[in-house]
Amino acid sequence: MASVTRLLVGRVGSLAKASTAGNLRLYSSAPAYEFIKVDKAGEKSNVGLITLNRPKALNALCNGLMKEVSQALDSFEADKNVGAIVITGSEKAFAAGADIKEMQNNTYSQCILGNFLQDWTRVARAQKPVIAAVNGYALGGGCELAMMCDIIYAGDKAKFGQPEIAIGTIPGAGGSQRLTRVVGKSKAMEMCLTGDMITAQQAEQMNLVSKVVPADKLVDEAVKLGEKISKHSPLIVALCKEAVNAAYETTLAQGLLFERRHFHATFSTQDRKEGMTAFVEKRPPNFTSE
Repeated sequence: MASVTRLLVGRVGSLAKASTAGNLRLYSSAPAYEFIKVDKAGEKSNVGLITLNRPKALNALCNGLMKEVSQALDSFEADKNVGAIVITGSEKAFAAGADIKEMQNNTYSQCILGNFLQDWTRVARAQKPVIAAVNGYALGGGCELAMMCDIIYAGDKAKFGQPEIAIGTIPGAGGSQRLTRVVGKSKAMEMCLTGDMITAQQAEQMNLVSKVVPADKLVDEAVKLGEKISKHSPLIVALCKEAVNAAYETTLAQGLLFERRHFHATFSTQDRKEGMTAFVEKRPPNFTSE
């Protein structure tokens, strides 16, 4: 939730330029944002791309930025042509933490009565799959934001951590909870109590990230993943995402029943019928989300 002060010292290099190699194509969107950039990517313009854009603050997460991310997600979720969403930052930093200056003078009563950070969970509530493409620092709130996403791809020089302990507080946007569920109690406790960072390679070994790629190829790879997901039925993708997420919040028996009922539910859809028919007929399916 908070960034290490020393990481915010010094000038920040320019944002990494999105590669135009492979199948990445960018399309500008209508709304104007102050703290993020919003585009569509991919050959069919079917992957939403949100780029955090506060370079002088290493993309520190302020309330304004998080509200804009929520607005962008609302827009992409309403767009039937978008099948998946990628969130990224710069090559220097995905997000180095929450904006300490913004929260520095908060009081306990203000946090309670204002339900501080409640609105930061929009990413975790997205119905469409969200992919975090993490380059550079993903610390505190940046690490928490990445963990709110469904899949994390990391550049080979990415760094992850929960350093809140160093500034007299604890994770507040899910760091202690999501991290523990992914990497286990011992490693999560070590990271949260020391504030130490881990490398992208360590994060992959701990199953915090799915894949590590060269930094300059990261956004391309994340978009390719989004395009692959977007080829499938949006309806079935949403059901599958719900089933996987249920594994984190239920017992095994409850999760198996939840999965089985969602499996049964697919048999009421035209997309399930089309998918199986296309397989038997050895042709590509034509999904309609019905």
